[in-house]
Amino acid sequence: MNALTIAGSDSGGGAGIQADLKTFAAMNVHGLSIVTSLTAQNTLAVREVFDVPVEFIKAQFDAIHEDFDVKAAKTGMLSSREIIRTVVKNVRGYPLVVDPVMVAESGGKLLKDDAVLTIQKKLLKKAVLVTPNLFEAEILSGIEIKDIDDMKNAARIISSSGCSTIVKGGHLNATDVLYHEGEFHIFKARKIGGGAHGSGCTFASAITAGLSKEKDLLSSIKDAKRFISRGIKNAYSPGKGVRVVNQLKVR
Repeated sequence: MNALTIAGSDSGGGAGIQADLKTFAAMNVHGLSIVTSLTAQNTLAVREVFDVPVEFIKAQFDAIHEDFDVKAAKTGMLSSREIIRTVVKNVRGYPLVVDPVMVAESGGKLLKDDAVLTIQKKLLKKAVLVTPNLFEAEILSGIEIKDIDDMKNAARIISSSGCSTIVKGGHLNATDVLYHEGEFHIFKARKIGGGAHGSGCTFASAITAGLSKEKDLLSSIKDAKRFISRGIKNAYSPGKGVRVVNQLKVR
């Protein structure tokens, strides 16, 4: 099965394209990639960002679609309106998971302010699922999130854009709230302290891997929740800053 990631490159190897491809490999699917931005980053900070020209992003889409049968795809870092619009124009009918990456775990800003509306109005209409963390869910929904009820309200509001929404509660209570086809589903896990760089990328990629195997959305999320919980539990410190999710030591 072929799964596609459309995201930025993390030179520190902990998130972005690198985390996505490691997750695909760990879940036994073939990983394809379209690079949208290059980052000079490590576990301490994002030093610099270079956006790939949209003409070259389109060329990557053309090359992928010419040769591969894409079963599912996910987006990560899409830093500008122009990049988001290019992605919207070039994704096809396969299931799309949107990870609305806005800020790196190390604190670096990865999304321009004027791009949020384009995600809401354009990209989410193409998606089957969007996977915001609490910070991203507050921005996309326009409400403050303090508890499970707020997570439910935010998920319902975001889903009005046209896709299912899972609000991730890793920074609150390790409980995720999914709004799907008019119903709420709660996914609980034991909270693991410390956090881990690449957790959002890994979770969205694990869901995408499940969809690429033609599993339904709920089953894909359940499998991904187990996968990311093990990955965070076994997180390690390759550098001097934040820990990194271990996608390979999950059993």
